[in-house]
Amino acid sequence: MMEPVILHSDMNNFYATVECLDNPSLRGKPMAVAGDPDARHGIVLAKNYEAKSYGITTGDPLWMARQKCPDIIFTPPRYDRYIQFSQAAHEIYGEYTDQVESFGLDECWLDVTGSTHLFGEGKQIADEIRSRIKHELGLTASVGVSYNKIFAKLGSDLKKPDATTVISQNFKEEIWHLPADMLLYVGRATYAKLLKYGIRTIGDLACADISFLERLLGKNGLMLWAFANGLDHSPVSHSYSRRVIKTIGNSTTTPRDLINDTDIKIILYILSESVAERMRKEHFYCRSVQVTIRDNTLASYERQGRLSIPSCTSQAIFEKAFTLFRDNRPQNPVRSLGVRACNLMVSQYRQLSFMEDAVKDQKQEDLERAFDQIRQRYGHYSIQRGIMLMDTSLSHLDPIAEHTIYPESFLKSQI
Repeated sequence: MMEPVILHSDMNNFYATVECLDNPSLRGKPMAVAGDPDARHGIVLAKNYEAKSYGITTGDPLWMARQKCPDIIFTPPRYDRYIQFSQAAHEIYGEYTDQVESFGLDECWLDVTGSTHLFGEGKQIADEIRSRIKHELGLTASVGVSYNKIFAKLGSDLKKPDATTVISQNFKEEIWHLPADMLLYVGRATYAKLLKYGIRTIGDLACADISFLERLLGKNGLMLWAFANGLDHSPVSHSYSRRVIKTIGNSTTTPRDLINDTDIKIILYILSESVAERMRKEHFYCRSVQVTIRDNTLASYERQGRLSIPSCTSQAIFEKAFTLFRDNRPQNPVRSLGVRACNLMVSQYRQLSFMEDAVKDQKQEDLERAFDQIRQRYGHYSIQRGIMLMDTSLSHLDPIAEHTIYPESFLKSQI
């Protein structure tokens, strides 16, 4: 059986490079793509190499970035433009394989096992893809080549920019000396736990007692031990693989702290309406609702509650979300809120009922579907709840949409 040949392509400093490509005056100067400080989204989202040389990192607050580099230039993100470049890169990937799995806009895994007889060995394909991205898109990419996804991802992280790195079956000599936090899914908190027990490198993790790791990190401990030992067998999903939506959510950081119930209700209605509208578009009903609360000290927590009947109405989602908030109100003012519809079911499996709650919810759903049609024709703000007029600075926020999505192939691999 042929050994798998997996690539991981990571376009270097993607957002910042696109901005410099579109605006040549930014080239050679320290710059960063950043959120809106007036909306309290003021952090560095991406930076170029000139900014990186000053020690600026992704996630830095803008005031900190400016302290490190007074001359840094900030630009707002343009996600539509980034999506265009991402799709163009996918067109290139698609010429080599139909097994392309996205990992964000700028990263992808490719399984080219079945393509090596056409295009050469993995490194040759990786070099060709890098060359095409550079000459056709004006961007650079680092590509990792290995026999599994985890090591391919690690390879793309090892040399930047514009490099190909191969991790072979002799991975013990090649990567076991590296810090354990270079391994995918070993985040800052996990690495801090490992360091307390002298587990510093990938090799230390691979040689650690597996039962100890399970006690320390739960199932993640078993997973990371397998990764460190090169035992990742997860497949690269096909480009056409059906993607299963598990939850639908929205969140927002507000321009000011929320201190009373009216403020909270406005934000929860915004989030609930957005979630419900997307659920109806995807033909889903939810059985439970989750609310995420973060106060102005950045302490955060989540609470979840079950609905009496499955629903796709903003009213049902709001009522449950507000009840969860009220029962778990933080002592400090609220900085951000999130609402998520969980335990989704598709509409054809929803059981019909003549119970009073079900009839009431169906009438509300019919009303909100009518709202959808009005907003689609005349704009979102053509019809609003009266409470939204009490503070237009809050009611005109644009929440961040979130889907928890798994490819069908991933779900099958977990069974």
